[in-house]
Amino acid sequence: MKLKISSIFLLVAVVALSAFKNPTKPVTYTVDAAKSTITWIGKKVTGSHNGTVALQSGTLAVSGKSVTGGTFVIDMTSIKDADGSAKLEGHLKADDFFGTTKFPTSTFVITKVAGSGANVTVTGNLTIKGITKPLSFPATVTVNADGTASALAGKIIVDRTKYDIKYGSKSFFDSIGDKAIDDNFELTVKLVAKK
Repeated sequence: MKLKISSIFLLVAVVALSAFKNPTKPVTYTVDAAKSTITWIGKKVTGSHNGTVALQSGTLAVSGKSVTGGTFVIDMTSIKDADGSAKLEGHLKADDFFGTTKFPTSTFVITKVAGSGANVTVTGNLTIKGITKPLSFPATVTVNADGTASALAGKIIVDRTKYDIKYGSKSFFDSIGDKAIDDNFELTVKLVAKK
């Protein structure tokens, strides 16, 4: 009888310990920069501008069917205006905007993914011009059976003034009038990644 009780306790201990075993290590997916896109919209009193900026590299950490983390590097020197304005592109790369000579890349590191299924809220740290601030946004993330993962995040709102980009901001220049540029710019990100 003592042997039977000891065996039951041993079995319970093994089951309990296996329940606390480390979960499966996440699999790293590499972002296909050529198939991924980042578009931007910047608004001002008299209209708006839009364009693209290229993803230099990125990875997603995937556990089962869920994304649990990721790191992305954005090539700020690649910023383009959809209308092809070399003047605007030059100004966006200048020191009073993104300062791409000193800060050629920006990064986003995922710290948390909340929600279940494909619709999640992504939280992470965005670094622009060497300044890091937290950022959260909704996204749709799908891990496919063919070994690829895709993510779509539209209307990611970034307050440029948090990154010391104050040019044309009414928050800092009261008398700017109709030359004011909105403090927020909007990003839409489409990612394709594979194992």
